[in-house]
Amino acid sequence: MTATITREAALRLGMAAKELGGLSVPAFVRAVGEKVGLPLTETRLAGITVTALREILAGNHAENDCNVGVAPDTLKQVVRLLWGEGVVGSELPPLDAYVEGEMPGSIRVACASDHGESIDGHFGSCERFLIYQVTPNELRLIALRPTLEADHDDDDRNAARARLIADCQLLYIQSIGGPAAAKVVRGGIHPVKVPVAAPARETLARLQETLRLPPPWLAKVMGVKAHSLEKFAVTE
Repeated sequence: MTATITREAALRLGMAAKELGGLSVPAFVRAVGEKVGLPLTETRLAGITVTALREILAGNHAENDCNVGVAPDTLKQVVRLLWGEGVVGSELPPLDAYVEGEMPGSIRVACASDHGESIDGHFGSCERFLIYQVTPNELRLIALRPTLEADHDDDDRNAARARLIADCQLLYIQSIGGPAAAKVVRGGIHPVKVPVAAPARETLARLQETLRLPPPWLAKVMGVKAHSLEKFAVTE
């Protein structure tokens, strides 16, 4: 049976329930799930507002503007915990600031990950994809995308996971099956296997070196001329 909550979401909800004065964690999780939908992921929790939290705590009395008995400052602190701010024990790496289009000439890379900022996941079972924007001289972690929602896709889990990283040009994974690889490639994403778990930034630092003088396959991904083919160029 497919899980309905990620480890990170469970951690945030547990800390939030504690902040609310020892509220029953299972009851709180159920109430949040009813409000934001399942599966419960850190992405869904990031959309909870103070107003939404009040409604969760008020339950059936929300329409009557029920007093939930929690101070406004505590409600704000709980919302911040649900967003991932100040969570003790979280293994998620912090994101780097990024505005779309800010790194001209960059490519977007997805890394399959189960722990921290490591490439240690298999395409069909990793907990999340780390999304990086990469140029020869700069590297930024711009998004964390949990895969649990894709796993609830009734049609095709592998296709759903491929859609989750559809804006990327490269995918680093420990392993990937043939049918899944075909779906990834069909989506215009080039899979790269990293058989032994490795820190993502160290691995992508080597990619940055390659980006300076890209081989034909990578130049095609980047939409630039391959350096290794320059000697065959026809001149007038």
